[in-house]
Amino acid sequence: MTLPAVVLHGFTGSGAAMDGVVQALRAGGRQVSAPDLAGHGPPPAPTDPATYTMDACVESVAALLDGPTHVAGYSMGGRVGLALAVAHAGEVATLALIGASPGLAGEAARAERRAGDEALAASIESDGIEAFVDRWEAQPLFATQADRLDVETQAVIRRARLAHDPAGLAASLRGMGTGSMRPLHGDLGRLVMPVLLMAGADDAKYCQIAFEMATCLPDARVVVVPGAGHAAHLERPAAVHAELVAFLAAHDR
Repeated sequence: MTLPAVVLHGFTGSGAAMDGVVQALRAGGRQVSAPDLAGHGPPPAPTDPATYTMDACVESVAALLDGPTHVAGYSMGGRVGLALAVAHAGEVATLALIGASPGLAGEAARAERRAGDEALAASIESDGIEAFVDRWEAQPLFATQADRLDVETQAVIRRARLAHDPAGLAASLRGMGTGSMRPLHGDLGRLVMPVLLMAGADDAKYCQIAFEMATCLPDARVVVVPGAGHAAHLERPAAVHAELVAFLAAHDR
């Protein structure tokens, strides 16, 4: 039986930003959805701060599930997917994460991250979306994309980022940032579904996180994608798609 799948995007992304993954998974006739997470997608963004908690975001994705479903997520979407698997383990058939983490284990690290996210959120509100996108794209985390994505693809990604409601992005940082979410390290041992942990070979931080998570998960496999940074699904799409397609097919019921 071919199970449906849900694909979750990263911060400043959208469901449309994951279209390459979605199309690869649909090629075999699989039903795939890719929702816009809270604060992302066309304006206006919701104004209720409660919309932007991790728990609220998880429940909005859970409402899309109708029985066992494969869940794949990139970066922030990976954190949402992991939290979804913890809260709704019976409905998550498999979990595939790209450049994702279970949060920050120490309170001091979380407090420091919350302060950084608050400063970034405030800058979005004060400086505007274009200045924020300039700052976001200049991060070392995304440096590999300048050489590996063609100019047209980079322009498409930038236009999509600029189309977001700045208030929504700011609220997402405050409510769903890594410093705000409950760390999930202690829950990993309870996740018995198969888990695929992917990270770009040039993304040393998230490679390390993937291997650390694998030691805690009962059924996990790490795939390091050669020639890719944080957004491995964009920089080496063929390799990532092949891994995802094979992983999901191996665990259909």
